[in-house]
Amino acid sequence: MNWYNSSHLLSAGFKRRDVLRGAGVLTGLAIASQLPRRVIAQPAFSGYPFSLGVASGDPLPNGVVLWTRLAPDPLNGGGMPGYNVPVQWQIAADENMKRIVKSGTEFALPEFAHSVHVDVRGLQPGRHYWYQFKAGNEVSPIGRTRTAPARNQPLDRLRFALVNCQDWQNGYYTAYKHVAEEDLDLVVHVGDYIYEYGPEPGGPRQHNSSEIVSLEDYRNRHALYKTDANLQAAHAAFPWVVTWDDHETENNYASGISEVDAEPDQDPTVFLLRRAAAYQAYYEHMPLRESSLPKGADLRLYRRFTYGDLAQFNVLDTRQYRSDQPCDDGLKPLCDAAVDPSATLTGKAQERWLFQGLQRSPARWNILAQQVMFSQFDFDARPEVQVFNVDQWDGYVAARDRILTFLEQQKVSNPIVLAGDIHSSWVHDIKRDFNKPESPTLGTEFVATSITSDFPAQFIAPVTLALSNNPHTKFFNGALRGYVRCDLNRKRWQSDYRVVSTITEPEATISTLASFVVEDGKPGAQPA
Repeated sequence: MNWYNSSHLLSAGFKRRDVLRGAGVLTGLAIASQLPRRVIAQPAFSGYPFSLGVASGDPLPNGVVLWTRLAPDPLNGGGMPGYNVPVQWQIAADENMKRIVKSGTEFALPEFAHSVHVDVRGLQPGRHYWYQFKAGNEVSPIGRTRTAPARNQPLDRLRFALVNCQDWQNGYYTAYKHVAEEDLDLVVHVGDYIYEYGPEPGGPRQHNSSEIVSLEDYRNRHALYKTDANLQAAHAAFPWVVTWDDHETENNYASGISEVDAEPDQDPTVFLLRRAAAYQAYYEHMPLRESSLPKGADLRLYRRFTYGDLAQFNVLDTRQYRSDQPCDDGLKPLCDAAVDPSATLTGKAQERWLFQGLQRSPARWNILAQQVMFSQFDFDARPEVQVFNVDQWDGYVAARDRILTFLEQQKVSNPIVLAGDIHSSWVHDIKRDFNKPESPTLGTEFVATSITSDFPAQFIAPVTLALSNNPHTKFFNGALRGYVRCDLNRKRWQSDYRVVSTITEPEATISTLASFVVEDGKPGAQPA
């Protein structure tokens, strides 16, 4: 069925068994738990229901997740009634949606803010598809996606963008306009998709509420960000693989521990309620599978994706399971807690999962897509004083050392760590012992600058001076915003640091600030 030439519409005469049959496992269970409930087959919307665009994500060789959310009044709770609404979907082999290969109906439920997650299977590996949704008489924009190549299939090339940290208030998302225009296979987002703060005067745009704490708050904040046309364009152009950092919930939280402040969520019970609201809203607004369906304040987000025999992505979650930041957090010399062997950023189960995946990986390039800077960095230029950011892996020295030991002993092929969080661009050689420059280089870390979030200008000079104490750090820039374009083949990995001319105006040009290459079998980055 093609919506451009077919007058066929959903019948209003749904029966209960039809509703359950047409939905997926998640939807069916949710509907079953709520029946009887009215189903609106031909809803009349107060505004355009696809105001937040469309997205796809978590690509597999035989499938992909398609996402949308019905939100005719997106900044005020969505503007949808408390009914289940059937949403038709189609996926086609052509951009004009003429050659439909899969179609079906999912139900948008009020329990999940009328979001829709379609886990399409039975697709062909390594090819483009186009998709679209329909609710009532309204039709969504057409999105494009791409499945992953078959597992272990010889693959010659992979291209993706690494993005993170998109504070709405700090600037315009022109970087995403340029991401959408790149020739990519996917986008990898490593956190801070939204910010929880209230209005902060002085920026070009303002948040639409005070600091967010409730489920409705988080939904409205996600909706605000997703109204951005450039962000919608980047989502509609490629499948995304996403993970979160802290601001999707609260700045610098650690597991069930809130940031130290004067808010009521200093009580762990209160904070876990806030975390549950944040996690649910995150799921509702991301192209995630049912395996990431939140269970209260828990959401399984670490997962793995393979691209033929060329690349394996190990997507980590370094917030939900971490120990509290040592040394009272911040920038400071390391205390005993920072080297505590029991301290963790990933938790024991995720660490075992990571090691098992790396050990079994057939890929040429083995990628850790995660949030915070992995490599050691001493922020003090004075040789007799050391200062570290203990919210990063520098605050969890033993946990990092376990990974370094594993990489060395297992001889993992071409380890590459991707990171964000710090709102600046970095390239590091990953050393077996960061305190000994002569120790072996085990891999390479690429840290992407932010889409818009600020790196304070007064910190640029001190960090630049400190580079002399960190010989494994090959590149730093704190002045410019953008993303990293990664282009890898069987012989080399190239990372291009793409930056926009401004974030304070809606239009900006794009340029390549620097490019670095890693050769297969030769860990460490060199200027391209």
